[in-house]
Amino acid sequence: MKLMDHLPIDDHIPDILDALRRSRAVVVTAEPGAGKTTRVPPALVIDGPVLVLQPRRVAARAIAQRIAFEQGWALGKEVGWQVRYERRFSAQTKLLVATEGILTARLQADRELTAFRTVVLDEFHERSIHADLGLALCRIAWRARPDFRLVIMSATIDADRVSAFLDNCPIVRVPGRAFALDVSYRPGVDPARVIADEIAITPRALLCFLPGAPEIRKAADAVAPSLQRLGIALFPLHGGLSADEQDLAIQPGSGRRVILATNLAETTLTVPDVTSVVDTGLQKVARYDAARAIDSLEIERVSQDSADQRAGRAGRVQAGRAVRLWDPRDRLRPHREPEIARVDLAATMLDVFGWGGDPGSLEWFDPPPRHAVDAAIDLLGRLGAIDRDGRVLELGRRMQRLPLHPRLSRLLLDARGAAVAARACALLSERHSAPARHGATVCDLLSAVDRESVLPPHVLQAARNLREAAREVLGAEARETIDETSFRRAVLAGYPDRVAKRRAPKSPRFVLVSGTGAQLARESGVHDAEFIVAVDLAGRAAGTAGEAIVRLATAIERDWLAADGRERRHSFDAASGRVKAVQVDMYGSLSLAERPASPDAGEAARILAAEYLRRGLQPADEQLVRRLQFAGLAHDVATLVERAAASAARLDDMSLEAQLSGEARAALARLAPVSVTLAGGGAARLDYRGDDRVVAAVRLQKLFGVTVTPRIGPRRVPVTFELLAPNGRPVQVTSDLASFWTSAYPELRKHLKARYPKHQW
Repeated sequence: MKLMDHLPIDDHIPDILDALRRSRAVVVTAEPGAGKTTRVPPALVIDGPVLVLQPRRVAARAIAQRIAFEQGWALGKEVGWQVRYERRFSAQTKLLVATEGILTARLQADRELTAFRTVVLDEFHERSIHADLGLALCRIAWRARPDFRLVIMSATIDADRVSAFLDNCPIVRVPGRAFALDVSYRPGVDPARVIADEIAITPRALLCFLPGAPEIRKAADAVAPSLQRLGIALFPLHGGLSADEQDLAIQPGSGRRVILATNLAETTLTVPDVTSVVDTGLQKVARYDAARAIDSLEIERVSQDSADQRAGRAGRVQAGRAVRLWDPRDRLRPHREPEIARVDLAATMLDVFGWGGDPGSLEWFDPPPRHAVDAAIDLLGRLGAIDRDGRVLELGRRMQRLPLHPRLSRLLLDARGAAVAARACALLSERHSAPARHGATVCDLLSAVDRESVLPPHVLQAARNLREAAREVLGAEARETIDETSFRRAVLAGYPDRVAKRRAPKSPRFVLVSGTGAQLARESGVHDAEFIVAVDLAGRAAGTAGEAIVRLATAIERDWLAADGRERRHSFDAASGRVKAVQVDMYGSLSLAERPASPDAGEAARILAAEYLRRGLQPADEQLVRRLQFAGLAHDVATLVERAAASAARLDDMSLEAQLSGEARAALARLAPVSVTLAGGGAARLDYRGDDRVVAAVRLQKLFGVTVTPRIGPRRVPVTFELLAPNGRPVQVTSDLASFWTSAYPELRKHLKARYPKHQW
């Protein structure tokens, strides 16, 4: 073993070993700089092989290298690492540092993880979804295997809660190395300006935290000229870089340098020589959007524990400075939000099913949201990975063997592992922006990966790794190339829930299978297709009511879509006055084809009734309703309309009166008759007014000899007569005929006789 610097953790190693041997589980909390990551795992090897789970690839490689250096071990022999696409270990490896789904994959093959005596979940406070799943599954193995041991390590976590989850196991708390740290605030100042100010007084390395690769590139363009003049090296550090580029950023330097990093540099291994930190306080966080069925990367404020971790990077090896680009009065969330609470869970649920568990009954440290679990299970069913009972199908087993999200696994398998599909999956899984596209195309994704020369080296390397993995899974079924149609069909197989239909020919606006809207990005070359697969959905477009932007589209044919449902749609045909129906084949909320169908009687009646009420009561029916009210016969108009619609084939056939019982019609005729018989012979039709009057419009001469005003209804209401001249216009209104003949008629008679001399008055 090489002579190592003494670290705060070293004095506590015996306590950790003792607690682990007594309880088979221990929680280790150690402040930044204590050395837990590189000192605890190798100390545990004395009792048997150790697996260390790390949340980040760059950290896993660097930690393995550091342990090899400190312990005098050979990298790839005593200590090794395994990350997605890459591995460096052998049969002699007794300490393996792994990341992402490596632990879960091993548990799939061996539920009790018999190849290892101890599993260490490091940096558990980052709450990666892999760490949460790993803890849940390892806890089961821990209870099943008497010799299995668990170590949970973190700088900023609720240790008591983790201990309680592991049957109140011991907690070992370790202080960090104390170096003075000067924290200051410069709210709203551009990071490039702060870097320029700080590098002038920084003796060694400056680390600047930015939310993502685009922000890193922008800052690099701004500071590079001045740094070059000063002879100061500049290094980016983010997940889109190759392993060699990432490793270069964290290697010790001989002079001053600037590192522009995402939260990759936030925890785990010390970035050497850093004495100054500039922190924007921002990070990119993946969040699942249930409405669009995607994870969206959103820029958010960091939590307080994350800000403390970032600042602590400047105080690991000597006194340092941290400049925060936000107002000191701003209150940050105390802790990070667990990833399991905010991301797409399809891959995780497939791991649980493949392991043989039930997501609903698995004991999680923090249970995932039920709606997210349901969405993930629904997607796995659409992809053909599981059956309705949650059993993993053969296709699902194959998908699990590929280090990809289930969507991309299905795409690559359907494309028979072809090189162009491997490049497409690498591009999408590495979250790399697709190259700009020009001209019309039927598949933006194919255009983006068709030429290897435009793709970054790390994407091409990932594609080669995927190609090899696919060959292992597919065997003789693997193909080197496929045609364009097969590629587009493979895209549909991986994204069956991202189908969209164009709203109108040539329109950039679409409707997604979920029923929500989307708009095609201007740079997309898929101009004419009626149906597309929205491979890459981004945030919302301005002025489109919150519609998502389709950045990568693939044209598909209508007949590639198998209807997953049928709807009978009804509509009112104004020309015929009838309700018509069509049978529509549906793919989600999208209509594929329609054909005439017989209307459903109940739905047809509902539509006729609605149309009738929309137009308003016809005069005859309005009179009927007023007569019923006048007679005191209670009837609900809506009910009468519904009954009339149910018995009619056309709108014009509807009759409200026909819906009355015989008894009701008889009572209505007696209490509110349609007409009244006059004493002198003949009849007068009655008009029931809304003001509770009953009016009869009658030519005056027909009332000669009628001196008694008729009264009708339960309340014996007198009929109001509108007395008409020979031209049909009213000349008098009265509800008291006796008084009219004696008082008003003599004068009126003179007027009428003069105007109509041929009539008898």
